[in-house]
Amino acid sequence: MKIETEGNNRKFLIQSDLVPSLRVDQSVNHNGVCLTIEELFTDQNAYQVSAIHETLSKTTLAEWKDGEKINLERAMTLNQRLDGHMVQGHVDQTLECIDKTDQEGSTIFTFHLPRSVRHLLIPQGSITLDGISLTVAGLEDENFSVAIIPYTYNHTNVGYWKPGRMVNVEFDVLAKYLARYRELYSEDFARLE
Repeated sequence: MKIETEGNNRKFLIQSDLVPSLRVDQSVNHNGVCLTIEELFTDQNAYQVSAIHETLSKTTLAEWKDGEKINLERAMTLNQRLDGHMVQGHVDQTLECIDKTDQEGSTIFTFHLPRSVRHLLIPQGSITLDGISLTVAGLEDENFSVAIIPYTYNHTNVGYWKPGRMVNVEFDVLAKYLARYRELYSEDFARLE
């Protein structure tokens, strides 16, 4: 990856084996952030995307470094299986990794969970970290954990995760809809009781 700053924006030149199957105007998920392909460089097996100030302020993209490994995922089509939960590529915020524990066959990562979003997680529920659809393995008042299998560890950027590192998070869309519904209609439910 090569990075260029232009005003308040950043342009990213991404090298990937996906390039032959991509086209300009398509969206690709980058560590959980949906970005539009602006230009293809097939001779370099690369493409360009940009992130504006709004995206940079809500995600970890402003912290990316030249050559850093990132997770890429193409958009889902309606004729394929869903191998995880519904991920939109719309990052809600970033969360801090506070612990990494080797389990001799898996790795447990623990993240701080701010009070403002605790209602969006349930035990064994879904969460997306850096674009990776994961299951909540442990849930406490102020943190949650995910268990990473060796395959995921070796084929994504989770090897970069360590205490102090921020990751992009997308909470489960169903949880967000339920929370919004409750927010809008909680007074109506209270009157029914």
